[in-house]
Amino acid sequence: MTALATIQRLAPGFAPDIAVVLGSGWGGLTAQIQNPLRIPYAELAGFPQATVAGHSGELWLGHMGRHRVAVMSGRKHGYETGAVDGMKVPLQTFHALGCSVLVQTNAAGSVRAGIPPQSLMLITDHLNLPQRSPLVGEAGSERFVGMVDAYDPGLRQQALLIAAQHGQPLHQGVYAWFFGPQFETPAEIRMAQLLGADAVGMSTVPETILARHLGLRVLALSLITNMGAGLSQEQLSHAHTLEQAQAASDRASSLLAHVVAGLQLENTP
Repeated sequence: MTALATIQRLAPGFAPDIAVVLGSGWGGLTAQIQNPLRIPYAELAGFPQATVAGHSGELWLGHMGRHRVAVMSGRKHGYETGAVDGMKVPLQTFHALGCSVLVQTNAAGSVRAGIPPQSLMLITDHLNLPQRSPLVGEAGSERFVGMVDAYDPGLRQQALLIAAQHGQPLHQGVYAWFFGPQFETPAEIRMAQLLGADAVGMSTVPETILARHLGLRVLALSLITNMGAGLSQEQLSHAHTLEQAQAASDRASSLLAHVVAGLQLENTP
């Protein structure tokens, strides 16, 4: 049975307005979902099996404010298998259910002194440094996806306004995708700075490409967990990333809940 058929069987008539992908540190959002239905990824054909600490591997369906939401607690990373299309089935499923907006979150490293650890950053654009695409193998002219304003300007403006209303500082910047799973070298961080990046990480870009191919509007936020290699004395590790993400989790999840609930969408009464 396809993931779409499973969801339609377990939640008849459920049509999400917004899909949310939760990265490290953002998991507290699930506590804000009203009347949630939880479905393990193992029951959804084509959904990723969680292999990364901090990713629980569940789909949550419910409501936030006026919106119906589908929230993924955990994602597939390219570094897990080498393939970069691991999120294709989930995003295709949400699109088929009627979803129009994808909200992405991640944990990232800062390469700018003005964006310190435990900051929150709104992604304005990205650098696809591996030059890998989840659209390889697709047919037809639709595969030539325009990436200007890939991170929707209207949604970004709303997020900034909501953050200001709740007294939450929200930086803006360019996210550079490194393939991983190893952390970047100091030389690679210097390269990212020269190329105009403000933060670096190992996710998000393939999902954005897939979402734009499907016609979904994209909003993305980073939780800054560390400075890039060579920019501080801290020793980078996944455990350190999770520790820093946890320290800022309540604040990040609270802002995300306000943003998701407060977005004004054309298809929402």
